[in-house]
Amino acid sequence: MTRAPQFKRTLLANAILLLVAGPGLAQTQAAADEQLAKEQQVVVLGSRTVAKTALDTSAPVGLISLKDMQTAGPLELGKLLQTLDPSFNFSSTFVSDGTDSIRPATLRSLGPDQVLVLINGKRRHQQALVNVQQTVGRGSAGTDINAIPLAAIQRIEVLRDGAAAQYGSDAIAGVINIVLKSQVSETSLSGTYGTTSEGDGDLYSASANTGFALGQDGGFLNLTAEARKRGETNRAGPDSLRANPPRVTQHLGDSDTRDTYFWWNGAIPIDKSSEFYAFGGLSKRKSDSFGFFRSAGDDRTVSAVYPNGFLPAIHTDIKDASFAFGYRRDLANDWKADISINHGASELAFHESDSLNTSYWYEPKPGGGIYADSPRQADTGTLKFDQTTINADIKGPVKFGDSSVFIATGFEYRRDNYQIVAGDPVSYQYGRTNNPAIAITTPSGATAAAGIQGFPGYTPATAVDSGRHNIALFLDAEHKPVDNLTLAGAVRYEKYSDFGSTVTGKLSARYDPTKTVGFRGSVSTGFRAPSVQQEFYSSVSTNLNNGVLTETLTARQGSAVTQAFGIAPLKEETSTSGSVGMVLRPAKNMSLTVDAYQIKIKDRIVFSSEIAPEAGGGPITNILRPLGVGQAQFFTNAVDTRTRGLDIVAEHTTKFDASSLVLSGQLGFNKTEVTKRHSTSTVLTGEQLFDQAQVTLIERGQPRKHHVVAADYTAGAWNINTRANYYGEVQAQSFSPLHTWDAKWLVDASVRYGFTKRTFLSVGVNNVFDTLPSEWTNGGDFPKLGFTRCWETCPIGVNGRSMYVRVDTAF
Repeated sequence: MTRAPQFKRTLLANAILLLVAGPGLAQTQAAADEQLAKEQQVVVLGSRTVAKTALDTSAPVGLISLKDMQTAGPLELGKLLQTLDPSFNFSSTFVSDGTDSIRPATLRSLGPDQVLVLINGKRRHQQALVNVQQTVGRGSAGTDINAIPLAAIQRIEVLRDGAAAQYGSDAIAGVINIVLKSQVSETSLSGTYGTTSEGDGDLYSASANTGFALGQDGGFLNLTAEARKRGETNRAGPDSLRANPPRVTQHLGDSDTRDTYFWWNGAIPIDKSSEFYAFGGLSKRKSDSFGFFRSAGDDRTVSAVYPNGFLPAIHTDIKDASFAFGYRRDLANDWKADISINHGASELAFHESDSLNTSYWYEPKPGGGIYADSPRQADTGTLKFDQTTINADIKGPVKFGDSSVFIATGFEYRRDNYQIVAGDPVSYQYGRTNNPAIAITTPSGATAAAGIQGFPGYTPATAVDSGRHNIALFLDAEHKPVDNLTLAGAVRYEKYSDFGSTVTGKLSARYDPTKTVGFRGSVSTGFRAPSVQQEFYSSVSTNLNNGVLTETLTARQGSAVTQAFGIAPLKEETSTSGSVGMVLRPAKNMSLTVDAYQIKIKDRIVFSSEIAPEAGGGPITNILRPLGVGQAQFFTNAVDTRTRGLDIVAEHTTKFDASSLVLSGQLGFNKTEVTKRHSTSTVLTGEQLFDQAQVTLIERGQPRKHHVVAADYTAGAWNINTRANYYGEVQAQSFSPLHTWDAKWLVDASVRYGFTKRTFLSVGVNNVFDTLPSEWTNGGDFPKLGFTRCWETCPIGVNGRSMYVRVDTAF
């Protein structure tokens, strides 16, 4: 069987040209041309035909190579992608429950669940966590991108184009394909130590990758192990509202994490034309974050236990597993077949400590007095998601006279399942009997709060174990009527067991009038099925509402609350996308691409605003009170959006006698607007379902401008890399009047020295100038609580400068 080519060093080419070459460089042109010819930027994403260079595709594809990953500072895949590709955002969140541990990853400023992630070209499962706090990606369950270790990755391809007709649901913003290592010739080891300029957030990381040949005909097994420990950081200011004298009470920054990974990739030939292949991985990550501080005078605090107040600690245990197995065969006349089974599972377990259930403490004893006791910790529930995908594909050329049309067709079956496991009784109960009719009051006479403080547990009423399945058929065709023109089309049919069927299509073209100029464009329709997480997620927290114990319910579709409001069951999002671009190659060492795009999404699934009773009564009150619900929120197809953007990508390489300089740049512009808010309810308007604060989160929660410029200089054993990221301004208004956090430049730099061809020492500084988000000047009481800088929409985080030293060796 023909093996895939070895993919050599490439640099991400994603921005505008920053160098005008002088005449003195002409003498190095021939050497540069020869070098670049050997370093073809080969990708397989975006087309099912033979691999192309990144500059020859019909849609923009960004390529991140092994060297790019080695010279960048971040060790987490999410942060690394944000640093290297301006279309990717990885917001830094804190005090957001599970989202502190699994941060939202987005493409082109759309939602985390509107980008499809592939591993070796196969669909990656999504995360169990639903983002329900006021963060980027609110109401979504995307892909846990940090469950994939960097040490296992050979390269990353980023298709910035709508591709649902090619790859299925979720590929509205684009597709990220992560290609695993397959080398068998060496064992590589890496170790990193890092810290911040504040002396916290210490980072320890170690990884090992090795490969073995299987048989004599190109079989291999590649194994990766990685472990990482990151200490917590805290940038909270003094709390002058809840502490006297003022002191730091909150924890605002990165959580303490411990991560371990084991991944594999392999293939074994059966004969000269076929092979079995398998890949997958296990990851386990533990994270410690925190909720809101409860002050000494708060009725949720028991002074006998916490005389100075307390900060509840939220611990998450995240497990992720995946395994893919398949069979590939070369058929007659250059046709190929591929059959595979791919299973993945995500699990997130919550545990609360340094807390208590005040209703347990103050619950009256049958014989008089109160119990005066409560557990200080509890398991608060577990979220589980698993997915099984079966694919059968066939592709090859169909000849028509002297020309041919490349055809790819196939079948897919997918099964998704979602489960919520209830927490310990103390985590959600109102007293030991969980009877709201029993009056439990604090010493001040207020009603005691139910459940453990911080993250109340999932209840038996919200527990669920349910799923759905779907089938898909697709057909792709690509044809070159003449040598310099490529035409392609795709159509896909999908049928779901829970909401019906959909058909999507795509047309694309590439025209190269000369060897130095190319034009490309595409139009497509797309869709995203509601995830099972959005269909089945539900939670209940018991809070005080004007002194009355009431429930805040996240209601799943089909519940009594959603039916009473007339909220229709979830249906698919639909999209129409278009892009047009130009590729310029004025010289073999120089390239420039410009691509403009538009994405319209109809019936986008969102997490509603909190629906609370009217102050003086009304239709909302009349629905909620009989159901015993204080306020409610739910998932609904409530908005239409439009995203327009422009990507400018460029690279220039100069080869000197004993050194080389690569200058690359990336300009990313985009603007998302909510064009319509609508409601199926006769009680709630679209504006009530999705208020202005949520509109701002979608429109301005992510930077509208993200640029990356970089210089990479290699001379002998030395490599120097400098990269600057520009993050445009972001806004939020959920917890304060509308506030703008200013645009910022972040500069990273690293120096790498090779003692031998296989042993390297790297020293780097991320955020060289210690740039921080602008201060939160109009945050109301929040700055007084210690929230001095951004919170909900932080693209750059609050840690400031960090430094690291890394050793890499291979043998």
